[in-house]
Amino acid sequence: MADSGEGRRVCGMPEKAQLHVAMLALQFGYAGFHVVSRLALNMGISKLVFPVYRNIIALCLLVPFAYFLEKKDRPRLTLSLAVQFFFLALCGITANQGFYLLGLDNTSPTFASAIQNSVPAITFAMAAALRIEKVRLDRRDGVAKVLGTLACVAGASVITLYKGPTIFGDKQLLVAEMKNWTLGCVYLIGHCLSWSGWLVLQAPVLKKYPARLSVTSYTCFFGVIQFIIIAAFMERDADAWKFHSGSELFTILYAGFIASGVAFAVQIWCIDRGGPVFVAVYQPVQTLVVAIMASLTLGEKFYLGGIIGAVLIVVGLYLVLWGKSQERARIARDKLTQPLLPSAAGEAPAARTKLTQPLLLPTSTENNNVV
Repeated sequence: MADSGEGRRVCGMPEKAQLHVAMLALQFGYAGFHVVSRLALNMGISKLVFPVYRNIIALCLLVPFAYFLEKKDRPRLTLSLAVQFFFLALCGITANQGFYLLGLDNTSPTFASAIQNSVPAITFAMAAALRIEKVRLDRRDGVAKVLGTLACVAGASVITLYKGPTIFGDKQLLVAEMKNWTLGCVYLIGHCLSWSGWLVLQAPVLKKYPARLSVTSYTCFFGVIQFIIIAAFMERDADAWKFHSGSELFTILYAGFIASGVAFAVQIWCIDRGGPVFVAVYQPVQTLVVAIMASLTLGEKFYLGGIIGAVLIVVGLYLVLWGKSQERARIARDKLTQPLLPSAAGEAPAARTKLTQPLLLPTSTENNNVV
């Protein structure tokens, strides 16, 4: 966590306050992305052209930082690594963003944001299945993670299978009627599965190529290539590649600069100074902000099933995060209580490893580039 909350000051504001302000601003930025993306779809922007332009902007922002900041730390690129980056892009950008836009087109920004809260639980389940994550049902943290995962699955199932009556919203205010709610939720679950899969697959790649910004840049590059190839076959209308209004241009620029540029830098700083759990607990704030913004700008309707499902997912998210934090604290205590082991050459006992906060898989710094 941040040192003491009284670190470096900016305009007289202590670092702890800076972190909270930054996280709130980050959630507003992401919330705006959900609403802006829906507005882009309502205006008729192609679901293939939108991610192409967005990822080109993101790539242009990432490459200079990756090149200069990781110039000394970046390993040599090999064919094997390039193939791995290609598949990371296929999972984390192409499938992830494609499913997101298809799901958003059939549902709403609020429920797209709500379902995203299940990503930590899905990531935990995938990691456990691949034996990357250990499941200890004889400990409270293990039980909490399992229960949290089940709550998230239950919440996503309720949102998908039960729409229920309209709790709030005027039918006349909705900009575009939903096409197929159930299919849209299935797409959004595919989006979360792709995102979680990308986070799990990314871990072994980062061990071989520990230059995080460069990995993200290569992944984004291959994602652009993949979207361009798909669009070349499926989007034959040349007019779809043109901007027809300032509003269309704004949505593209917001998605590229704010959601993939500014937000990326802010989240890196917040994770570095506040820790991954601190960043993750703010995720449900985004859903609340999206609900307010979507209601005001899109006249979004709220359904009983969606609200019940969102509550279950948020409860599941916090159970998983609590379990992770308890597990991390237990590991830290175990390290501190272990006896010092003498080194192999008869030297003085080796010093204990300094406790650090590893990135929590579902809240790694890249996740904002693949939404």
